Parts: sequence; C-alpha cells; structure tokens
Amino acid sequence: MSRLRTHIDLNCDVGEGATPEELEIEHQVMQQVTSANIACGVHAGSPELMRQTVRLAEQLGLAIGAHPGFPDRDGMGRTEPPWPAGAVEDLVSYQIGALLAVTKLEKATLSHVKPHGALYNLAGRDTAVALAIARAVAAVDNRLILVGLAGSRIIEAGKEMGLRVAPEAFVDRAYHQDGRLVSRDQPGAILTDERAVVRRVRDLIEHGRVWSIEDVALSVTPTTICLHADTPGAPALARAINAFLIAAGVSPRRLDHRDA
Repeated sequence: MSRLRTHIDLNCDVGEGATPEELEIEHQVMQQVTSANIACGVHAGSPELMRQTVRLAEQLGLAIGAHPGFPDRDGMGRTEPPWPAGAVEDLVSYQIGALLAVTKLEKATLSHVKPHGALYNLAGRDTAVALAIARAVAAVDNRLILVGLAGSRIIEAGKEMGLRVAPEAFVDRAYHQDGRLVSRDQPGAILTDERAVVRRVRDLIEHGRVWSIEDVALSVTPTTICLHADTPGAPALARAINAFLIAAGVSPRRLDHRDA
C-alpha cells in the first residue's frame, strides 16, 4: 500500500466532559490515541478534572497538551467574542500555566499547546491573534509544540516565534475549499460514519489531501490528526482508525517525538 507517512500522531480534546457518561467516553478514546489536549478550566474543566485527566494521560503514556479556549462555558468555547489580541495573550498564558502546574503535581511533562474551538478558528485566519498565542506559548516555555490547522496563520506564527509546530488535520470535521472547517451548525459538518472517517484518514496518509464539501481536493500534510471525543461514536471511530493505520503499516507516534 503506497503512503506518504510511516507514522502519525492521533490526538483528542479531553477534560471537557460534564457528566460521568461523557468522561467515560473520553477515557475510552484516550486509550486509542497518542496525545491528549486537556481543557484548562476556562471553556471547560476544573482543577480537579484537569488533574484526573493528566493522571490518566500519564498512565496511558500519552503526550499531554494544554487546550486553552475562550471563557464560554455555555457554548463550550465555540462562540467567538470580540477579544483583543493582547487579552488573548494573557488568556492563553494563564491557561497554559494552570495546566503546567497540574502536570508538575503529577510529575508529568507538558508537551504542547492546542487552542480550542473559536480561539482555534480565529487563530487560523487572524495573524494578530495567532501571534498572540505563539507569544504566550514561547513565554511560558519555548520548548512547547504549537498545534494548529495545517496551512493556517497559527502555523506561520509559531514558526516566526521559533516554536516547533504541528500542522493538524481533522478526521471528523468537514472542510471548505479554502481550508476552513465547516461550522458545526451546518449540515454535514461533523463526520460520524466510520467508512467516511477511515476514508479521510486514508486520503491523508496515502495522498496528503482532504476533500472539501465543494468536492475540491485540498493538499494537507499533517503531523497530527484529531478525533474529537465528543463526536458521536468516537470510541468506535478511534478503534477503526487504529485498525486502518495498523493495516497500512503506519505507526502511532506521540506528538512530542523529536521528529514532530
């Protein structure tokens, strides 16, 4: 089987569950991935949940990342507020620092930072916001890896600040032909069909591409691919992805591997 990649990181966003059932799903997904992005108590989570999730990630041998977002608990951090770039820098550094402290309590290592939701999307297109996030990451620890949408402004900003960057692609989200993710409130925005998700992984691994909802092939070469833990059926999707990767001869590799 031809392929562009021989290894890939599979990440998930966690520490966001509000019920025991949601947290159980997160735990099941975490058993199938190599990196975990943990909510930092602003858009979701709490100090207690952060520590529990860090502890589990460490037990599972996952790379641990901070997942900072806007203070929008009602909308799960997916509503974009008017937020000046300077305030974004403060907001992100505060959240990274919080999770960094928790990892120290658990004698774990913080490896990366991935913005959440509306903050992630804004940083993908707004240079000032992207640079604010990159400055915050570099100020806290310039060894941290900055994760962002492949081909977007935040990847450029991370490089400009001298950070290691990890271009990301999504296996459960639809794309527009300009590379943006389709808004979650639009039909077909979230991929839940196992065949469609595995087909997306195959296209990324073998061809370095994703197909947009406009039926345009986009060139995408990710270091890491994301499956959201709150996507319906996420545990089964994660198992299907891993089965495909094994069959394709693609090795799982943590985001903080030195080739990232």
